[in-house]
Amino acid sequence: MDSITRENRYTSGVYPKRELALVRGEGATVWDEAGRSYIDCVGGHGVAIVGHCHPQVSAAICAQAQRLITCPEIFYNDVRAQLEERLCQIAPAGLEHVYLCNSGTEAVEAAFKFARLATGRTGIVAAMRSFHGRTMGALSATWEPNYRTPFNPLLPDVQHVPYNKLSALDDVLDDSTAALILEVVQGEGGVNLGDADYLRGAQALCRERGVLLIIDEVQTGFGRTGKLWACEHAGLQPDLLCCAKGIAGGVPMGAVLLGERVINLRPGVHGSTFGGNPLACAASLAAIAVITGEDLPGMAAAKGTWLLERLRKIEAPLIREVRGLGLIVGIELRQKATPYLKALMTEGLLALPAGSTVIRLLPPLVISQNELERASEIIERVLTV
Repeated sequence: MDSITRENRYTSGVYPKRELALVRGEGATVWDEAGRSYIDCVGGHGVAIVGHCHPQVSAAICAQAQRLITCPEIFYNDVRAQLEERLCQIAPAGLEHVYLCNSGTEAVEAAFKFARLATGRTGIVAAMRSFHGRTMGALSATWEPNYRTPFNPLLPDVQHVPYNKLSALDDVLDDSTAALILEVVQGEGGVNLGDADYLRGAQALCRERGVLLIIDEVQTGFGRTGKLWACEHAGLQPDLLCCAKGIAGGVPMGAVLLGERVINLRPGVHGSTFGGNPLACAASLAAIAVITGEDLPGMAAAKGTWLLERLRKIEAPLIREVRGLGLIVGIELRQKATPYLKALMTEGLLALPAGSTVIRLLPPLVISQNELERASEIIERVLTV
């Protein structure tokens, strides 16, 4: 029985599967069961920032697995302590504490709880077209009705307002609002870029009205946008920063970085059995060493600039707009994206949707120039047929 048949027999059925079984990866290339290679611009939904099976990350995982795999946070741990220190060293100014968890949606859930505790308020404000996760609290802040509607009623006191419209925030942020959560680049929502003045204005409103600012960097953190943190592009100083995906080189992990306005946290208010486990911490330390040591943010900035310029030169009536920041790139089409994603896969390129009409590219930041050129040629060939 092959892998596709076996998974179809036993899987839950909640994932939309592509007819492709991947079995190996290296850098920005993955291989299927038949040995065919693909340029990977899915990258585990943006997880594979340092590439698949980076030698330093793999070595760190192997070494830690032979020493200590699990250690709950009721005990101290050497590797966890090192990671917490390192995260705070590279964090935006003012974020000097960290909560470790297992995913982006867990980070968002924790941030909501911490914001409520710190402010004594219950309201959450999020943006239209945002995506913050699929657990019940994070889902409440996610915009797409198709994700939310089957699970109503969700968390109360959550409002969605237009993105990049400061007056809409001015209307809703008040003394009942615990937190405003924003993405600097809305990935799942269509690769929509936040205007710097809007983001700074949102931060000023939060400070003025006692609202905590949560920046969701689950997809944009660790160099994806050309800076270590996307919020650096606008000079933001969030109260809470949620991160995950690229944090540990492919090992499941998330974190919330905390500022001084996040108060009233005490033992027992939140926790996680697997959060901060030594295996994930070792992988994260290795991944961060690669990201900072090899200047992957700088590589993402240069490669992203080249890729955007190359894709914008494609003369195809099908393309409405090409937009992005660093190596998160969206190609908005005048038609549904799904058929073109399938055609790209047939040609040897894996990509993601971002809404119904946008092709999203999230390659490893280590992708080579040759691979970017081949990917661009495939995209041009498919979209100009």
